Amino acid sequence: MALLHYNQNYLGFVAKLLLIATLAVGVEAIGVNWGRNSSHPLPPLKVVQLLKFNNVTKVRLYEADPFVLQALQGSKIEVILGIPNSLLPRYIAVGDSPFLQSYGGQYVPYVVGASMNIQAALTKANIADQVKVVIPCSYDAFQTESGLPSKGHFRSDLNKTMIQLLAFLSKHNSPFMSSISPFHLFQQNKNISLHFSLFKETSHPHKDGKKVYDNSFDLSYDTLVTAMSGAGFPQMDIIIDQIGWPTDGVVNANSSTAETFMKGLLSHLRKKSGTPLRPHKPPKEAYILSLLDEDQKSIVDGGFERHWGIFTFDGQAKYNVDFGQGSRSLVNAQNVEYLSAKWCVVNDNKDLSNVTASALDACSNADCSALSPGGSCYNLTWPGNISYAFNSYYQLHDQSPDGCEFGGLGLVTTVDPSVDNCRFSVQLRTAYGGFLQVPSSMYLILLYMAVFLI
Repeated sequence: MALLHYNQNYLGFVAKLLLIATLAVGVEAIGVNWGRNSSHPLPPLKVVQLLKFNNVTKVRLYEADPFVLQALQGSKIEVILGIPNSLLPRYIAVGDSPFLQSYGGQYVPYVVGASMNIQAALTKANIADQVKVVIPCSYDAFQTESGLPSKGHFRSDLNKTMIQLLAFLSKHNSPFMSSISPFHLFQQNKNISLHFSLFKETSHPHKDGKKVYDNSFDLSYDTLVTAMSGAGFPQMDIIIDQIGWPTDGVVNANSSTAETFMKGLLSHLRKKSGTPLRPHKPPKEAYILSLLDEDQKSIVDGGFERHWGIFTFDGQAKYNVDFGQGSRSLVNAQNVEYLSAKWCVVNDNKDLSNVTASALDACSNADCSALSPGGSCYNLTWPGNISYAFNSYYQLHDQSPDGCEFGGLGLVTTVDPSVDNCRFSVQLRTAYGGFLQVPSSMYLILLYMAVFLI
């Protein structure tokens, strides 16, 4: 057994471990991210049951929460944590998409150094041959102005760092890890059609010389392949650490479209046909974003960021997709405990002339992403949209009386105000408070202790 130590100055959460989830399908590895940026996370034991019911044999996490690790104890679900050897991990991921453009380059100078430090620790622990250091890169780390994969390259501000990083990975026989986002590409590029993004056979193909592209995934993947080739590493294995389609919060983000995308993606990966630049060599692994919705994720890019889940925040399947369970539908989380069947709505008997300001204030704290243009609650008329905002705030604050005050404009009701596909949620009843705020200098010590319990 060994404990990894790192310098706190290297990349705020430099030693964050990504735990890989694998579903039983016909490709080498199809995974699911278990993100937990939720105000009322589904209790870990419930999530472990959900994973087992749906044949998940491995799980990827963004944080090594001791409560989660304890819930996994005895589950036979393999967790990749780095140590001990009895839970032999495959990858340690340095950071979480540290090259993401929205970070403004603040982490870029530290990534390679941090990777080298962790690699040195693995070598000292005599497990460097078993544990691979990887750095999750974002979909915007590579690009092509022409839209053609043959013109792919890394962002100019990353060129030097990427060459250093790829050399490091090659030296230690580690794969390159990156997200691929057909959804973002569709949102940002008017030349990419929805059908092309969804693996539809009726989509208009894109030609790049003699290469023909039938879907957005292959187009993005080969853009990355070209960027890596241009940096001098044309054959390095690639892992897709995040790929998915959201179900709410923007136009074309809904369960039906997400189901179409997911079925198309899984079918494409199962065929192992690869891409035009890498025929019969698909990504080494791919991990679906994500298992559950997360109402506390950043919405800088849009409200859809909180709706990537295959399951809703409370573990209810949004659509059916074959992850290896055959004809059987996905199994929902069982015996979920909710708060009382109460909602907060606008009191129509009050003067509502200033109610919009109260709703805006509520949404600045609570999750109102479903009210975004194209969202499931976007068509709510006034004051229904105000009631949605009030209820989101009310549920966030555990249905406390103060949570439905709003200067006397709120009213608690036992009549469900949900309309059509617009769901007025009742939050989970949970004594589990989510993430522990752990000082970075103690992170791996806590990780070690938690793993040891398993």
